[in-house]
Formats: sequence, C-alpha cells, structure tokens
Amino acid sequence: MRWRIRDVPFAFREWADAAARRSPARLAVVVFAAVVALFTLLLMAPWATAGEGSARLVDAVFTAVSAVCVTGLAVQDTATYWSMYGQVVILAGVKVGGFGIMTVASIIGMIVSRKIGLTQRILTASEQKTGRLGDVGSLVRTVIVAATTLELAIAAMLFPRFLALEGDPGTAAWHSVFYGVMAFNNAGFVPTTEGLLPHVGDWGLVLPIGLGVFLGSLGFPVILNLYRALREGRSRRERGVGRRWSLRLTLHTKLTLATSAALLLLGSVAIALLEWDNPETFGPLDWPAKILAALFAGVNPRSGGFSTVDIGAMEESTWLITDALMFVGGGSASTAGGIKVTTLAVILLAIVAEARGDQDIDAYGRRIPPDVLRLALGVTFFGATVVMLTSVVLLQITDFPLSQVLFESLSAYATVGLSTGITADLPDAAKYLLSALMFVGRTGGITFAAALALRDRRRIVRFPEERPIIG
Repeated sequence: MRWRIRDVPFAFREWADAAARRSPARLAVVVFAAVVALFTLLLMAPWATAGEGSARLVDAVFTAVSAVCVTGLAVQDTATYWSMYGQVVILAGVKVGGFGIMTVASIIGMIVSRKIGLTQRILTASEQKTGRLGDVGSLVRTVIVAATTLELAIAAMLFPRFLALEGDPGTAAWHSVFYGVMAFNNAGFVPTTEGLLPHVGDWGLVLPIGLGVFLGSLGFPVILNLYRALREGRSRRERGVGRRWSLRLTLHTKLTLATSAALLLLGSVAIALLEWDNPETFGPLDWPAKILAALFAGVNPRSGGFSTVDIGAMEESTWLITDALMFVGGGSASTAGGIKVTTLAVILLAIVAEARGDQDIDAYGRRIPPDVLRLALGVTFFGATVVMLTSVVLLQITDFPLSQVLFESLSAYATVGLSTGITADLPDAAKYLLSALMFVGRTGGITFAAALALRDRRRIVRFPEERPIIG
C-alpha cells in the first residue's frame, strides 16, 4: 500500500485514539513534553537572542519549560537577553501552557471538524478536571473567551500607564499585552529590565496585574460556573421569576472562592506585619504603598511570580509564609500551580469533621466522598515528597542555604516564578533539575504518577478490616 503525506493526520489520530484508550494521562504527559521540546528548538534559533550566537541548551530548555509550564522562573533576563522574536516565543509558550495542551488539541479539533470527538472530550476532561464530558465544549469556549477577554481587558487597563511611562505607543502596547497575558496565565516573565520594582506604589499599574493573577488562579471551571450562574440569574430576573439575588454555584466553586479569599487575606496580613518596618522592602514606603505591596505579595504566591519588592531582601520568616502559600497554589484546572486550594480545603474540612466526631465530611450542604480525601492526601504527599527530594539534591550540588533552596524548589514545583535571586547562579545540573520539577508540577502529581504506571491495579479480593492506632 502506497504511503502518502496526507495520511499523516489520520495515522496520528489512530495512534492518539489508541494511546488515549490505554492511558490518557500518559498521552497528556507525552504531548506536553513534545510541546516543550518544540519551544526549546524555537528558542535555540540564532535570532532568538538579542546578542550574537544561539542560547545555550540549558538556558533554552529551562526557559521553554518555564514558559510552557507558566512558571516565570528565568535564568536569563527576559528584557535584555532575548530578542523580540524570543520574547514572542516565550509569550506563545505561556499561552499554550495556559490553555493546557489537551484544550488546545480540542480547539484544533473544533476548527477542523466543528465538533469534539469522544477521545478529545476524554482528554480535555482529564486536563481540565471536569467529570462531565458534555461540559467540555462549553469549557473550551470559556477558555478562549474568558482568557482572551481578560487578557485584553488587563492590557487595556495597563496601556495608559505604560504610555505615560514609555512615551512610545508601540512599546506601551507590547508591554501592556505582555503583562496582560503573563498576569492572567500566572507566569512571572517581565519584558522590562527592572520589572515592577520601580512601580511598587503605582496602583494603576500594579492593581490590574494583581487582579489578573487572582482571576487566572481561580480556574476555568469556576469561571464557567460563575458565567452560567450570572447568566441564569439575569434571565430569571428578566422573566420576573424570583427577585432574590442568588447564584447556583457548585461546591467546587464555593470552596475555591472561599479558600482563595482566605489565603489572600491571611497571606497579605502576615507579609505586611513581617515586612512593615524592613528598610529594604516595605520600610521606606508610605502606608498606601505598603498596603498595595502587601496585597501584591499576598496574591502572587498563588502562582503569579511577579514582585514589586526585592524578594531576596525579605525576612526569612516571610519566605516561610510565602513557601506555604506557593505550595497550596491556586484553583484546580487553572493557570496556577501547587496542590490547589480545594485540596487544602478538603483536608481542613476532614480535620474539622474528625474533631467534631462526624462520620461525613460536609461543606455547604454537600457531602464530600472519602475517595476525594484520599486523592487530596495523595496529591499533598506526592508534592511534599518531590519538593523535599529536590531540595536535598540542590543542597548537595549548590552552596545555597536551605531557606533559599526550599524557596526555589517550591517556586518551581508550584509553577510560581518567585525567586530569592539564585536562579541565574545555579549550576547547569540544578537548572535541569528545576526544569524537571516545573514539568512535574504543571502536569500534576497524580497525572504524572498515573502516566508512569504500567497498568491499572484492580483487586477482586478484599482483606478483613482492622484499625491501626493513629496518633
């Protein structure tokens, strides 16, 4: 049988269908790795750097992983080392990573066939953590509309400030779009040499970026649920059915919003108290600038990665608070990393239920199944173990103290992008290690573990029950 180039899409589709049936998680990891390899090649082009010659392999790999994994950690200054082409490649990598590889595959499928096949629905459901396949089409459309709209809205809010600062409309537009995309996708790359440090008290510049980071960390399922609830509420009011304001929000949305707001408040207050009189961070600022800096420092450990003060000059106690916030991260199926806020919420609810002597874990009039708690514990333990092992290795191959090494490891695993300033000074082996950690953090602990599993284990025989002593 004669082989033709036009048969490649059909052959790839057959391979993808077979791989999806065997292990959707493994396929997701393979595709994600392929995209990282593609962006590595793009960044190794001679014209990707502002100077002469091509980027080193380790720098291209690290930057590609950081972009596709929407992290923002950088071993080279984005504004001066990379050319305009290189910055565009980084921007494209962040966009692809923000959408999620499987979501992008579904978008392409919709464009080609104007519908989503069963395999694509399964893959996208796995990527976006939605259990109902019927929601995938709406979710993909929400990803496109919400992400693009919010990114452009943030860019529009930033443009007047950048125009006043830069003076050139073209440069102001580029910086506005770049920061808008990075903010919503929770990637901390900055196209300006000094970043946001000179603008610590600039509410018109800092507040839109912080708002974009917070919205991006909520997750697309939450955005979809909020949009549907608001649309339904408006429709009911227009029909005169029920005048009382009410939103039909899912338990996931309620837990995400409540936990996110609590972490933002507690984190901002804690950082403000610890840094208020620090002469190298908040000390020289007036109180409105201190409040803005505290809010910004409280929201960016969610996975934003931006900073308006020198992270390396902060108190070590502030680093520890930031470590905890980075480990938790943002919402599920969002551009944020970490173990996710719903994971923390479920564990806290289980502790409260155990303290009260309740058999069930309840929240907002709903009962959370035991398998959700097991999954939450598994994700937390996996993340903590990976971060600990990475920190141990980094301590052996570098001369940096534990506080900085732990901060860097958590920032990489949670795809945050904050750093105490040691990223560029790390040896090549440490850079490759952090690249792998960012990849694991973005693909997800359970997804990555499932991708490595050779087979699913199904047990027919169950052993007799016996309770060990706990505590």
